Amino acid sequence: MERSHPYGYGTVHTVCQADSHPSRRAFIGATGTVTAVGLSAGCQSHAARPDRDDAPAPTPPVSPTGRYQAGITLPQPAQRNLLAVVADLVDVDAAAVRPLLAELGEAIRTLTAGTDARLMGLEPGDLTVTVGVGPRLVREVDPALPGAKDLPRFSRERIAPGARGGDLLIQICADDALVVPVVAAALLERAGDRIRERWRQSGVRGANVPVDKGRAAPRNLFGFVDGIVGPHTKAEQRRHLWLAGPARVADGTLAVLRRMELDLPRFAKLSVAEQEAVFGRRRATGVPLSGGTIASGPDLGAKTPDGRYLVPVDAHARRAHSTAVGVGLMLRRSYSIDGPAPGLLFMSFQNDIRTFTNTLTRMDNSDALLEFTTTTASASFLILPGFDEQRPLGSRLFR
Repeated sequence: MERSHPYGYGTVHTVCQADSHPSRRAFIGATGTVTAVGLSAGCQSHAARPDRDDAPAPTPPVSPTGRYQAGITLPQPAQRNLLAVVADLVDVDAAAVRPLLAELGEAIRTLTAGTDARLMGLEPGDLTVTVGVGPRLVREVDPALPGAKDLPRFSRERIAPGARGGDLLIQICADDALVVPVVAAALLERAGDRIRERWRQSGVRGANVPVDKGRAAPRNLFGFVDGIVGPHTKAEQRRHLWLAGPARVADGTLAVLRRMELDLPRFAKLSVAEQEAVFGRRRATGVPLSGGTIASGPDLGAKTPDGRYLVPVDAHARRAHSTAVGVGLMLRRSYSIDGPAPGLLFMSFQNDIRTFTNTLTRMDNSDALLEFTTTTASASFLILPGFDEQRPLGSRLFR
């Protein structure tokens, strides 16, 4: 069973000075290397407060085993740092794939437990690793299974051949930025020459904005709250997120990754009112232009006295609305990126790939937000069902 825990931000480096001010900066390179420096804990002189304990509270761990893989709905809110690695397998035969996935699962268990020497003394904290397999591998098992179809091509794409598709996704998330590349190196070393890396992308989550009780969402580089709508209750997740079957994929889900460059200079030239018309929400609060609260769904029928829609016809909140599209909900776990260009690593999880493809097709026709985006990488994956010591990772799919 899943449990939600409150998660704080882990401390990477602490400097204590009287009269110092808190600061934190994270620099993320295009190769996925993450460095974090200068986080002040707001410390005071020990002479002034000799009884004060400035040690940060330990970050609650997230179990890697269970019915579902971690790193999708847990933890909540999502960790601050992410690295997604997309790779191809040298041998797609089930006899080779099965032991590879089992070994990765075992490595994930030791890394998240903090017992793996390759952590080099770092505490794993809320580390999660989520593993998915691409359409080519799914088709080798059964072309009728969810996740067997490649994503179609869409407009506003500028994708090099090596940045489209892939056989294996390794998603690594942690609040401690130092843990992420160390864990990536350990897992890739375990895989060895059985895989060839295609592309990787690091990302960070912006400041969290409260959305509803026990739920928050980050701001993106455009300054807007990102990922408000989604299947957040257990009932919604059973309906829209987790695969109910067939048995080989039950309790998995389908993931879409899209790396997008954002045209920040052109968007910044718009007035705040024009920016809000693009999104269909208030920039400061996230509240729909039709009113209500940040957690309220937009009222797509609401109009001004002179007959204009309060949420413009080409606003993102309207064009991507699940009711308007006629599909289910997708769970967003997106991260802002700074390389190779400022943008967004869009990540959605859903139990029907049409939730994504139909939504983007409708957005392609007339969504004001897409005018400021260019997709430079794209892939989809079947996120494998959960695992434990008795059921190795991937063992239900690759028998």
